[in-house]
Amino acid sequence: MEKKTSSYSFLALIHAVIGLVIFIIPFLSKVYGLLLPILGLAFVIKNKNKNNEVLLVAAYLVGIEVFLRMTGGNFNNEYVKFLVIFFMIVGMFYSNFSINALIYGIFLLLLLPSILVTINSEYFDTDVKKAILFNLSGPFCLGISSIYMYKRRILFSDLKNILVLIGLPIITTVVYLFLYNPSVRDVVTGTQSNFETSGGFGPNQVSTILGLGMFIFFSQLILFSKTKMNIILNLILLIFVSYRGIATFSRGGVIAGIIMILSLLFLLYSFSNQKGKSKIGLVFLLIALMGTGIWTYTSLQTGGLIEKRYANKDAKGREKKDRLGGREAVIDTDLQLFLDNPITGVGVGIGKETRKESLGQSVAAHNEVSRLLSEHGLLGIFSLLILLITPFLLYVNNIQHLYFLSFFMFWLLTINHAALRIAAPAFVYALTLLSVQVKIPEKG
Repeated sequence: MEKKTSSYSFLALIHAVIGLVIFIIPFLSKVYGLLLPILGLAFVIKNKNKNNEVLLVAAYLVGIEVFLRMTGGNFNNEYVKFLVIFFMIVGMFYSNFSINALIYGIFLLLLLPSILVTINSEYFDTDVKKAILFNLSGPFCLGISSIYMYKRRILFSDLKNILVLIGLPIITTVVYLFLYNPSVRDVVTGTQSNFETSGGFGPNQVSTILGLGMFIFFSQLILFSKTKMNIILNLILLIFVSYRGIATFSRGGVIAGIIMILSLLFLLYSFSNQKGKSKIGLVFLLIALMGTGIWTYTSLQTGGLIEKRYANKDAKGREKKDRLGGREAVIDTDLQLFLDNPITGVGVGIGKETRKESLGQSVAAHNEVSRLLSEHGLLGIFSLLILLITPFLLYVNNIQHLYFLSFFMFWLLTINHAALRIAAPAFVYALTLLSVQVKIPEKG
């Protein structure tokens, strides 16, 4: 037990140091981004994926993606999504996959006709070709990951390790954010999403990964912290990740993190006896108090602006007409495009081009649901139904998957405010499909 505790603490420290070193020497981010897939592939080949090593490698890549993008360590915006796809295919080569997983093959096939629509569109040019990759890399990452993970048996302890490997790079990200912007008070002047508190990168993506980090360190705290050192470490990580997540002024990721935590507590409460329910009630109370403390501190640091942000007010306290940061107009446009092109949609990537006419500017969709409707039409609806229904059909016989509801809610909430811009929602969605087993101790 002490060895595991010291190992976890050491890894957390190493990842904090990585954030410091790359802040001082930014070029090392590219070296790091190049070495990770090479070392990961060597790790998988050496072990022949006997213990689903590809999941561990992909999890780490998912956790580090936002950090690499904010520090220039990625080679293009889809870099990590393509790597996750690659490792899932390598995993299938070694460990095969369930024939029933081909339901996600159908999901991918449903996306292809819209490419033909795009090719025949008057808007088809070099930029739209890039838009096809931009819009389909996320769904393909989700589909390929789902095929690999569909009903794949895994121990709950191994699932914990997958989450830890997502969480460790988030420590690196948070350390970098503190170094990039030590004082939130000095840079917050309004209630809009803040690039300064987000490491100069998109607040939406930063908030998303930090919201996931909130859940990871919370679950580590209440389920796997068996020593005082681990309790203190995970509590500190939870507090700092939550604070920096709120400080991005991007609400989506933080709200998703909170709902993930509540979903986990709900499932734990549902399956607990009376004594267990009392403990969960106490945990809920303590977390509520801690959350109040973090919120109060953040409010003081932002001069009360964070409260206005979540109340949808501007810096002067006036109610904003637009509650979703301009997303309502984009969603309305997508729905109109669907009504005008209900069968095939307007084509992948064309939605952004057509918004120039209705909104006066080229705007990418933040909502994957409305994008599927507008760009894929009726086929988009069928593909969405596969994503919504399949996990619950599997969960009926998979109730030991305590993270199921949390993972599903993270995906659902994230695609509605940040689409599939990063690999995290796609990968986490696929984790809902794992057949999770709690190991029963052998009788000695």
